[in-house]
Amino acid sequence: MTSYPAYYYRQSAVIPVRGDGEDLRVLLISSRTRSRWIIPKGIVEPNLSAAESAAKEAYEEAGIRGQVHPEALGEYDYPKWGGTCVAEVYLMRVDEVLDRWLESFRERVWLTLDEAIGRIQEEKLREIMRGVPDFIRGTPDGSFTDGG
Repeated sequence: MTSYPAYYYRQSAVIPVRGDGEDLRVLLISSRTRSRWIIPKGIVEPNLSAAESAAKEAYEEAGIRGQVHPEALGEYDYPKWGGTCVAEVYLMRVDEVLDRWLESFRERVWLTLDEAIGRIQEEKLREIMRGVPDFIRGTPDGSFTDGG
């Protein structure tokens, strides 16, 4: 069995969003095997913060750039590599969607928040996603997802 460094199990992810209020949309990507829908996530790189690593994963896995809110929405864990990964989840306002990106074999789909929650398997992540509207309302003037 392959052994991985302990830092591999600390991960970060983004919930990519655009629009606001009733027009809020969430971007999901397909897993490597295209067997399920996920959000961009990966290892927190030793030289980056969790939020910076999450933005890097969003760029590589989903071909998106934008503003990652510095405050985590929450965290969830899941089994991987014979252990348990813990992923900190951040909100990302998508400002740019690229036509070509590193992992362009992945599919992307923009969905309403409820549709996105319905496609996510991890219950704790669905719970975090349900809190997105309240989180956005709590940002200064509630405009984190506007503009860009």
